Amino acid sequence: MPGPGNCSALFPFFSDFRAANRVALSALETAALGCLFVLALAANACGIALLARHSRGRLRAARCLVLNLFCADLLFIVAIPLIVVVRWTESWTLGRAACHLLFYLMSLSGSVTILSLAAVSLERLVSIVRLRPASACKGKVVGAILLAIWVFSALATLPLSLFFHVVQVPRMGREVLICTLIWPSTAGETAWDICFAIVIFVIPGLVIVISYSKILQIAKASRKRLNVGMAYSQSHHIRISQQDFKLLRTLFVLMISFFVMWSPIIITILLILVQKFQPDVNIWPSFFFWIMAFTFANSVVNPVLYNVVHFKHEWKQVFFCCPSLPGKKGTVTDTTLRQNNHGHFTLSVISR
Repeated sequence: MPGPGNCSALFPFFSDFRAANRVALSALETAALGCLFVLALAANACGIALLARHSRGRLRAARCLVLNLFCADLLFIVAIPLIVVVRWTESWTLGRAACHLLFYLMSLSGSVTILSLAAVSLERLVSIVRLRPASACKGKVVGAILLAIWVFSALATLPLSLFFHVVQVPRMGREVLICTLIWPSTAGETAWDICFAIVIFVIPGLVIVISYSKILQIAKASRKRLNVGMAYSQSHHIRISQQDFKLLRTLFVLMISFFVMWSPIIITILLILVQKFQPDVNIWPSFFFWIMAFTFANSVVNPVLYNVVHFKHEWKQVFFCCPSLPGKKGTVTDTTLRQNNHGHFTLSVISR
């Protein structure tokens, strides 16, 4: 077990030693995390079931990546029961293995989520600009993409597994155990924090923004070309369905929700690093807990946003026990930009 070193510089993360209202606060925190856990588990499980039901053995690339997103959300909420135990016991009683794995799995799932969203945005862009109809994704190609996402995320977040340790520190007149992050050097911690934020957060975010910006430019250019040339040539025929815009809008909203709900925890982690150099910057464990709870809510938002739009009637049937409406079925939208004999591009949507 590593020595405590400078105990004042060690952040206890989920361990919080409170003298007053301990039971009431722990009960409130448990209720909040319990609701998030149940909702996230139900929403992602239903999302996976609906995707599998409508795919019928032929998952397209976008759906494979969305399915990967739901799996990452399920992995993310695995941490909730452990956090509840720590909030009640205050001292770390879960052992060294759980300390090494807890923050590692949470960071791993978050990295997979943002990389999956970036991959979905690129897939949507490629499916629009390529000059052939979209086809079902090949198993080997999709498997390689998913494997690359998970392996890269696992390696990028590996330091959180290696450098989280259980240490003994003095708190409230007694020696207690906490699970905290101890880097071999402050310079290494600073370099990793900055690189991780850029590689896992900033760069995928730019990829997403650029991809969807390009998609919107293509859509606007196609509409403008149709308005100008439809009276002169049938080669400008463009069919853009409302379902296509729903798909793009939904994926874009997923990206926005991720950045809104993950930015606070990224900033808080950077402030914890700053706290080592500036003692005036004081981050309370309770503040860290509620910021983390807000981040957990993203695991509920992702499946709800996607499936309410694309499987609205089935979603209602699952959650409200409503009978399925006749003639109302989930719609699968496939978008392709094709080039005709006149050199013009045709943006078409196939809905089924």
